[in-house]
This record gives sequence, structure tokens and C-alpha cells, in this order.
Amino acid sequence: MKRILYFLLTISILIFWSSCRKDFDFSPSTGDLAFSKDTIYLDTVFADIGSSTYNLKVYNRSDDDISIPSVRLAQGENSNYRLNVDGMPGKVFEDVELLANDSLFIFIETTYNTEGNPLADLQFLDTDAIEFDSGSNLQKVELVTLIQDAVFIFPGRDEDTHVIETLSFDVDGDGTPDETTLQGRFLEDDELTFTNEKPYVIYGYAAVDEGDVLTIEAGARVHFHANSGLLVTNNASLKVNGQLSDDQELLENEVIFEGDRLEPLYEDIPGQWSTIYLFNGSVDNEINYATIKNSTVGVLVEGDQDAVTDKLTITNSKIYNSSNFGILARATSIRAENLVINNSGQSSFAGTLGGKYNFTHCTIANYWNSSFRQFPSVLLNNFLINADNSIVINNLEATNFNNCIIYGNDNAEIDIAGDSDADLDYKFTDCLIRFQSNQNPFDFDDGIHFERITLNEDPDFKSPFENDLRLNENSGAIGLGNSMLPVPDDILGIDRLSTFDLGAYQFVPSEED
Repeated sequence: MKRILYFLLTISILIFWSSCRKDFDFSPSTGDLAFSKDTIYLDTVFADIGSSTYNLKVYNRSDDDISIPSVRLAQGENSNYRLNVDGMPGKVFEDVELLANDSLFIFIETTYNTEGNPLADLQFLDTDAIEFDSGSNLQKVELVTLIQDAVFIFPGRDEDTHVIETLSFDVDGDGTPDETTLQGRFLEDDELTFTNEKPYVIYGYAAVDEGDVLTIEAGARVHFHANSGLLVTNNASLKVNGQLSDDQELLENEVIFEGDRLEPLYEDIPGQWSTIYLFNGSVDNEINYATIKNSTVGVLVEGDQDAVTDKLTITNSKIYNSSNFGILARATSIRAENLVINNSGQSSFAGTLGGKYNFTHCTIANYWNSSFRQFPSVLLNNFLINADNSIVINNLEATNFNNCIIYGNDNAEIDIAGDSDADLDYKFTDCLIRFQSNQNPFDFDDGIHFERITLNEDPDFKSPFENDLRLNENSGAIGLGNSMLPVPDDILGIDRLSTFDLGAYQFVPSEED
């Protein structure tokens, strides 16, 4: 009986409370909305590529529940912008309710579609506005985006099956093409020169076919979509012909390889694209005055260590923010001068499965701080462990590091491991190396593998976590270089006539020094 009375009492209270409650009564807004911004700048995007998502917060600071009669893009359904209002996508919305002293989010994106609407200029401002209400109550928030034209290179897609084109080339070296799962296509003859007239945006892998040469001219900008890259196949070559820039902020003459997201948020995010892949059999590859940034592997180089000329010659170049390796080399040959590598998720340079490498006046650093790093700045070995735990060995031969800085934020920034059944021929001469470990497998005074090594002196880089590896006045690398090595100018074109500093940069006193 008590339970029944309690139940009836509870129901009565609920009925009484609900009868006293007034339903929400929304009155039309009167043009007194407040906004988190009066203009939304969506930064720069390439034509035909969607922007990041931006947001606008709309406030009702009154004590009344209101209904906004309309929220719309000024250009309506013809707008290149798109909205999401309170979880609903669209371009025109009616009777948007907003409680007293409350707010709502509007999310904004844009894509400029060039189909049937080609760009007249290399870049232009695409503008629109979000309009709230109309007439005397009209309020606006402006939308501004810089649209940039580009040359787009992408694989074909089957019209019926929608399957994206994949690459077929000689993978195993038997002289016949092999099907791969790499989405991409080979460059046509009229695409084998990249100029500085427009940026290039690559989807999938842009591949250089057998016997072809891809030439990239000074000042070119090459952007890659996610999981995309360059592939240079058998008997093909890559020639990156950058030049020294007068303006070290604009880098107007350098060739820059990076992702296709132009918003500032993406400026230094690793792993946005795949790699520059110099496949086994490619020949005479040259990279000069290039910046390679934000990839998974900056340059992947395979095979041909016994070729007459080095597989890759890389000079006056920088490789930054690689989520795995700056350069990953396997049984190949590389000559590097005035090369800077920094901020790699694993090693900045890994010479694996042997090979032949000569690095002179290079700064190979690693100040990666985005996750745990397993390997040091420089990793060398003469073997490869396969997935089935079988071991393949190959000679590491005639490998030299001269006048280099090898440093980072780990205690030991070199690791050299060898299988006794293969050669392990290497030497570091006149180098500054960080190696602070209680277990030291190296004799840094042996004169065979190490000669005139400076250990653990601070190179005093200007801002290593921001990829500025120029030397400050207290650098332990100043004046320690061997003057007999033929690299007369540093990466910035500063001569090495008076002193020979280690690494890619000569110390230059600043006005404050």
C-alpha cells in the first residue's frame, strides 16, 4: 500500500512540475548575434583539393531563445564553400534555433572545382560570406581563400570498375614487367621537365620509365598527396637542378618537395607523403639545392653500389621531418656534400645491407621529439634480416664521413653493426660525434675507423628543433675541419677560405655577436 501511495505521489509531482513548465518559445532574432570572428581566412589551397575544416562560433548573448530565420552562403548553391550548421551539412538553412545565452558552431570547408571553370590566373582570392537573416537584421561573416593553380599528375581510373591505375615495371630484375599495387602512372614525354611556372601536385606515384630522365628546374615546387611520391625505375634518372637562393626565407631557386596541404598547420608535420624512390637499376641520379620535407622516407635508394658513377649525388640539400628515415639506403652508393638531415622518426641516415657512401661537410642530426626513436642519427650495417629471419649479407665498402657533424638528442648517435662474413669498411675523419654510453663498442682513437674525432662537444646549433642547424659562436665544430677536402663553399654559398668548420654550415657572426 505504501508503495502505491509513493508511486502516485511521485507521478503527481511530475505532472504538477510539467504543467508549470512553459515550452521553449523561440522568437525571431533581431540582428544582435555575436561571432568569434568577423572574417574566416581559409589560408591557401590548391584548386580541386579540399581545404581543412575551419569553425565559426555564433553567440546569442540575449536572455531570449531565438530562431535565426536563415543562415546561408551569399552565393547559395553556386558557392565553392560548404557549411555544417549544428550537425547538418548544406549551404542554406532556415529557422536555426539558438537558446538564450548559448552558442552554436558552424564548420566551413571549401573546394574550388576547375571543371568547366578553369583558373584565369595562377592564384586568386575566392570570397563569399555567411549571411544571417536578411533585410535590416542582416549580419555577415566574410569567407576568404587563396586558390592556387597547379599541374596535377594522377593515375587513371577505370570508368566502369572505378579501379585506380597501378604501376607495372621490372621489380625483380628479370627483364619483364611485374604488376604492383602502387597506384600511379608513368610520366609522358611532355611531362619529363618540371618548371617553376606552376606547382606540381602528384597523386599516387609519378614514375620515370626506363631510359627517361625527369628534370626538375630551379625554383620548382612539387607537392604530394598522402601515400604519393616519385619512382625512378630501371635505367631512368632524376635530375634536380636547384640553385642557391638569394632569399633564404623564400628559397626562390631551390626545388622544394612537400605535401599538398598548404595551411600553416601542416607546415612541419611528418609523414604527409611517401618518398622519392630511386629503384634498383636507376642511374646517375642528382639532387642539388633541394628541400625535402614532411615525408615518410625522404629518399629511398636501392641497389647498384658497384655502378661506375654513384647511384645518387646529393649536394646543398636539406631533408627534414621524415616520419621514418631521412635517407634509407640499401646496398647502394651515395656521394653527399653540404647535406643537412634532421628530425627523423628513426635514423636520419641509414646505410643498410652494405653499400658505398661518401659524406663530406654534412650535418646529420636528429632532434626528433614526436615519439620514441629506436635508432641513432647514423646507422650502418652489412646485412638485412628478412621476414622469415633469414639473413642476407653484402659488403659495406669504402664508406667515409669527413668534416661531418653527427649529433642529436639521444646519447649515442651512431650505430654500426656487421656480419663477420661480409666486409665492414668505414671511416669517420675530422667529425664531431655525440656518443655518450657506458657500453662503448668503438675505439675513437684507433686510426682505422676513427681519426681526429671530437666527442660530445656541443655544436651549438641555432634552433635544432626548428631545423635551423647553423652554428652559433660557441659551437664545438668551429675550425675543426680538414682544409684539404674540395668543398670550397658551404650550403649557403659562404666560402671556406679562412676557416673550415665541420658540417654543412660555416659559422657567420651575427650582428649581435
